[in-house]
Amino acid sequence: MVSIQHNWSPLLPGQVQQLLADLNVPWWLAGGWAIDLFIGHQTRDHADIDVLILRSDQLILQTYLADWELYKTNQPGLKRWKKDEFLPPGINDIWCRRNEDSDWSLQFMLMETEGDEWIFRRLPAVRGLLSELGIMSESGICYLRPEIQLLYKARPEISEKDQSDFDLVLPLLTCTAQSWLLEKLSLQFPLGHRWIEQLRENL
Repeated sequence: MVSIQHNWSPLLPGQVQQLLADLNVPWWLAGGWAIDLFIGHQTRDHADIDVLILRSDQLILQTYLADWELYKTNQPGLKRWKKDEFLPPGINDIWCRRNEDSDWSLQFMLMETEGDEWIFRRLPAVRGLLSELGIMSESGICYLRPEIQLLYKARPEISEKDQSDFDLVLPLLTCTAQSWLLEKLSLQFPLGHRWIEQLRENL
């Protein structure tokens, strides 16, 4: 077991794009950087960088990054990801660093799928077409649609940075995207949520 208290020196989106240029599986930039790519400029510092891949593609990724140190996590704690070990649901993240003396560089998150649909792990009734999961930036980086990223950021208690992301994105979302997010948040939080009220006021 490795302590999670390790320093991060995260790659930038362009560096991730270069690193994964020959990876022959779909991937999407996620997290705060996905929000910033949608907005069109960096809005805050990012302590890490998240890349989303399909769970079914994980061993292709492992082979592709064979010269990196890869650790699986269902935090707290990290364990080395053994060669050819298929990570089941419940182990959803992979931390990556170039060697044991390096800071952590990026994190991969594993997404559940069924056929041509992605599945929202917290509420499997929420799903959508994989073909509509991402948007391509002008620089050619595919990133998670902002309304989907905000769904993943939604928690009963919202952090300051996630609230800031929501406030920045909301005026830029189409009515269709806002309505989609409102519907999915209402399913996830039937007793109400701060963002549900904001969306209702904005539509």
